[in-house]
Parts: sequence; structure tokens; C-alpha cells
Amino acid sequence: MTYIDVTRPLAKDMLVYQGDLHPKFQQEDRGLFLISDLHMSTHSGTHIDAPVHYLKTGQTIDQVPFENLIGRCRVLDVSSAGNLITVTNIQDKITGVERLLLKTAFSGEKHFTEDYPSLSLDAARIITKNGIRCVGIDSLSIESFDCDGSVHRELSKHGVSIIELLDLSQVTEGNYEMTALPLRLTGLDGSPARVLLKSLSGRE
Repeated sequence: MTYIDVTRPLAKDMLVYQGDLHPKFQQEDRGLFLISDLHMSTHSGTHIDAPVHYLKTGQTIDQVPFENLIGRCRVLDVSSAGNLITVTNIQDKITGVERLLLKTAFSGEKHFTEDYPSLSLDAARIITKNGIRCVGIDSLSIESFDCDGSVHRELSKHGVSIIELLDLSQVTEGNYEMTALPLRLTGLDGSPARVLLKSLSGRE
């Protein structure tokens, strides 16, 4: 059984969203053992947004249903879409899809840029209309840098879980089994997550 780890490593020099703090790790040798202190954002690295992140009400990260984050998913290669993923890029490719991961030209990028690929509001509405439980993207955010929060709110108010800053650089378009688990952080707006894919036969 082969798993593909599509999680970006957490490290002090990792890519972060503009204005977010860089993770800080301090390891201490206490003789018999080592122990480390961690200081990071709930949205560091590959992470999952809880609805409360933009709605400011509703589910916190410890309340996001496992059913959204575990199960069959489709990786859709939209790297030719440029910096805005529209209805045209996805509408004919998401029928019957419960979990959707968007592979963009940003995958593997290590430097911040304001024009990172993101989802248009109309595309978000197609996703919610189709009953998709979870949408992930390999760029810094599901929504553009100059956003007003409408894409996040459209997805979150319909119960769609959001995964951001995946690493899909080694993944081809097709169907997979996904496991994406956040830390059980009580009452918070998001969490770093470990996201694994397992290839399925009969790719489309």
C-alpha cells in the first residue's frame, strides 16, 4: 500500500502567508531526553480552515466532520488556469466528486507572491451546488490576496472544509483515497494538518 504525503514540511524557513509569523522551534536537551517548544500560526503550512475562520461562528477545527476529510477524492490539474480558477476550469470534471484537490502552477513554490492561484466565487458556488464536502488547493489560500472573504464564506456556510497550501507537485490528476487530519485544537479557527493520498485504480 503506497501513500503519497502531500503535506508541506513545517520548518522555520518555510513559506508563509504575508503577515503571518514564521514557525519557531526551540529544542532543549534535558539530559535523559529532548523536548521542543513550538510557536506557530493555526494556518502554518498545509492546514485546514474551520468555518469559524471567516464566518466567526459555527464549527471550530475540533468540530469539523471526519467524513469531510477522509475518503475518496479527485485531484484536478488546473495548472493551465493561471491565477484564477473559474467555473470553466472545473464544471465538467466534478460530477459525483465528494472531495476535490486543485493542483495549480503554484505547487512546490517556495516564495510568496500576491498573484498566487485562487478560486473564483462562481467556481466556489459550483462546488457547493455539487455537494462537495471538501476542497483543497496547493497555493497559499483558496481565495485571492485582495479578497473580501466571499469565497471562504460561500464554502464554509455550506459545510465545505477547506485545505490550503498542499504540495501536489508529485501527484497526477486522478482519483485517490484521502486522509486529512487536523490537530484537535479546542475552539480554534484552523490547524496544521497531515494530508495523505493513496492511489486508486481506474483513474479518470
